[in-house]
Amino acid sequence: MLKDPSKKYRPFPPVALPDRQWPNRVITHAPRWCSVDLRDGNQALAVPMNVGQKLELFSTLVKIGFKEIEVGFPSASNTEFTFNRRLIEEKRAPDDVWLQVLVQAREDLIERTIESLIGAKKVIIHMYNSTSPAQRRVVFGKSKDEIKAIAVNGAKMIKDRLHRLKGTEVMLQYSPESFSMTEVEFAKEISEAVMDVWQPTPQHKMILNLPDTVEVAMPNVYADQIEWMCRNIKNRDSLVISLHTHNDRSTGVAATELGILAGADRVEGTLFGNGERTGNLDIVTVALNLYMHGIDPKLDFSNLNAIRDVYERCTGMTVPPRQAYGGELVFTAFSGSHQDAIKKGLAEWATVTSICKTEPANAIKQGLAEQATGAQKYWDVPYLTIDPADIGREYHEVIRVNSQSGKGGVAYLLESEFGIALPKDFQREFGPIANDEVDKLGREVSGTELKKMFWKEYVERTTPWQLQSFETESKNGVVKCQAKLLRDGKPVEFAGEGNGPLAALVHGFSKAGVPRFEIVNYTEHALGSGEEASAISYIQIKHADSKTRWGAGVDTNIELASIRAVLSALNRS
Repeated sequence: MLKDPSKKYRPFPPVALPDRQWPNRVITHAPRWCSVDLRDGNQALAVPMNVGQKLELFSTLVKIGFKEIEVGFPSASNTEFTFNRRLIEEKRAPDDVWLQVLVQAREDLIERTIESLIGAKKVIIHMYNSTSPAQRRVVFGKSKDEIKAIAVNGAKMIKDRLHRLKGTEVMLQYSPESFSMTEVEFAKEISEAVMDVWQPTPQHKMILNLPDTVEVAMPNVYADQIEWMCRNIKNRDSLVISLHTHNDRSTGVAATELGILAGADRVEGTLFGNGERTGNLDIVTVALNLYMHGIDPKLDFSNLNAIRDVYERCTGMTVPPRQAYGGELVFTAFSGSHQDAIKKGLAEWATVTSICKTEPANAIKQGLAEQATGAQKYWDVPYLTIDPADIGREYHEVIRVNSQSGKGGVAYLLESEFGIALPKDFQREFGPIANDEVDKLGREVSGTELKKMFWKEYVERTTPWQLQSFETESKNGVVKCQAKLLRDGKPVEFAGEGNGPLAALVHGFSKAGVPRFEIVNYTEHALGSGEEASAISYIQIKHADSKTRWGAGVDTNIELASIRAVLSALNRS
């Protein structure tokens, strides 16, 4: 890092808005929501969703209550186009759900996009082009007028083709992409130029989406930009002002909430914040932040665990354990003092709500419901911002590992004390094994005892397979291995080849007559630091009967650690 970063970086200039109004406002109702999981979220995946996965996630978004869903970029690929057509032709979208599609201001892409929408009930055509100084200079090499011409021509091309969507209710949306890095005066100018083409009215509004495409300033600056636009753009009553924030400075939620205070009507985001770089806005967090203030978010997260499961299955992503509301550990207390306060708060809540339901007048008289109105009392439990039960979750105490501890507590102790970071699926396998062992002891166990259980179950397994030596050579992208093993104490040697050491090992086992299996999960990390630090590998294998087993291996050589992990999984099978 530079000792004087000002020589390379500069602060983002503030917006001239001395009489800003948003700091004195409060949010009183939910905005319009638009999920962009199937487009903005999907493009950020290492392996984009296939049509089946997109259909499952679309169905979940509908059940949650989204009325506007950006379903894709239909001109980008056949998969995107096919998905659009299946939604429309198979009538998968309810009549009150708007299908939003994204398109750049280019004629060939617009043509293909219109084709993808024929026969739909309600559609939002979302056109965008980049407007920031860096984009104008670096990417396009064009002036402001030339960039504005791109937007105007794109708007005209869309308008000229709307007659082909007969019977479809169409709403138009424009985004000056990289709005938060664009001069507000130019953002206003180019947006008004598009408005001049589309001619929105209070009865038939257009959406003006003002994205925080890359966070470059504190969230209050974004709020100033939104308020400035709301106050200065013409025909504000003909616009739906929309927000689309990212999380580069880890303030996407704050920027969105302040943007709503600044006058925005609508919010785009994804479940759990999936998106490019550090992610999009997490709609779950903003919606439940409203909920904890007594505002109906108009989205149903009453079974958040099930929603998380669908999200993880369809995207291949995982929700971090500390993610607000959805993370595995957010309703878990490890601290004894926290546990005590929560336990007392929940006991008070149970007592007061019981009395308030049966004897509301007596409850108020006794002071048990000092904030009560009629038969209601407001939630006020220490450390728990909302009742976990409201979103289908539970509060857990995990400070010591005993027979009542969940996999989260087991995993927490292994990682915090020994740096053993078990993958989530591995936790699900080892947690019950550890709990059974602890249950037999009938007492709490220490982290050291827990590690010993793990080592015995996985790392120290040497029957029937035990490694003697493993050597590889690579040529022209093919890895060949020579393995010397013991099987029930008897020497076994074989050779194999593949695109890597593990593939070569699996091939060698098949040649040695071992029933077919495949590696379905693999991860590794260092245990400690320095030249002599060991590595630990976690490998999950699947047999021909679809049964899976995890294995773990430790070695100062990462390749040998992974080989030992495969043998561990086989030995446990």
